[in-house]
Amino acid sequence: MGPWSNTSPETIVVPIANTETATRQLETAVDLAADRSARIVLVYVCAVPPQLSLQDGRRYLVTAEDEQLLEDAAASVTSHGLAVDTRIRLARGVSRGIVGAVDAYDADTIVLGWRGRPPRQNVMLGSHVDRVLRDAECDVLVKRIQTPTETVDGVLVPVAEGPHAEFAAETAAAIARQNDASITLLHVRDTADPERSETDARALLAETAADIEDVHSVDRKLVAAGDVAGTITDWTATHDVTVLGVSRGGLVQRKLLGSISRAVGRHAAGTVILAKRYDSVPSRLKRLFS
Repeated sequence: MGPWSNTSPETIVVPIANTETATRQLETAVDLAADRSARIVLVYVCAVPPQLSLQDGRRYLVTAEDEQLLEDAAASVTSHGLAVDTRIRLARGVSRGIVGAVDAYDADTIVLGWRGRPPRQNVMLGSHVDRVLRDAECDVLVKRIQTPTETVDGVLVPVAEGPHAEFAAETAAAIARQNDASITLLHVRDTADPERSETDARALLAETAADIEDVHSVDRKLVAAGDVAGTITDWTATHDVTVLGVSRGGLVQRKLLGSISRAVGRHAAGTVILAKRYDSVPSRLKRLFS
């Protein structure tokens, strides 16, 4: 690993911790990098306890197995003809190391892995994932790590308004193009919400479809239901991958994800990717100037 330099137009950072999660994360990162001609940076974060200096952490905590993990992952990326770099970061915590990698490597997107385990109190996904979602100054994709996706023939995109939903559609389009897969755009119109008419919903679907290019099949579905999250979850059973933007709603401490994306992310069938687009303007400033 030499001095850092980035000559690619876009950088995708993939923090990896073990072979299982790395393989699943790279499935998505490789699709995105191939679609965008981006460089992938593989990062292994070594959490150094306070009783050790960071320099000693490298000496005593980083193992040959850790270095081999990076080498094997890099070989997987280069086998697809993509540019890749590897980095070991020493930090006082895993999430701190991942967030620091955004600035260190000029990250445009981070692809995280999440095991989908039941939540602990005040933890929505996992302590590392929660902090990266909150603090990383770049786009974030969180992929639920379950069984491998052998083939990707159909991608489901639950459609809503806002930048996160747009980012989800962009990500889904990249995955579909690289796998010659079809896309289903699904909007679930909440029957308890009189604010959105059927005409508005169809217009939103049409607008989203118009932004998706070079995908051989884009289907639009409009469903009315009282349980939005449950209906989306049902639809995931007939698709290989579901990509959805983080939603609004839920308790105050859960607004990083929103009630719908949190529920679908936990209970959906197949592979699920949650998308959060970075907003450089803090919400408190938006409120001041809106």
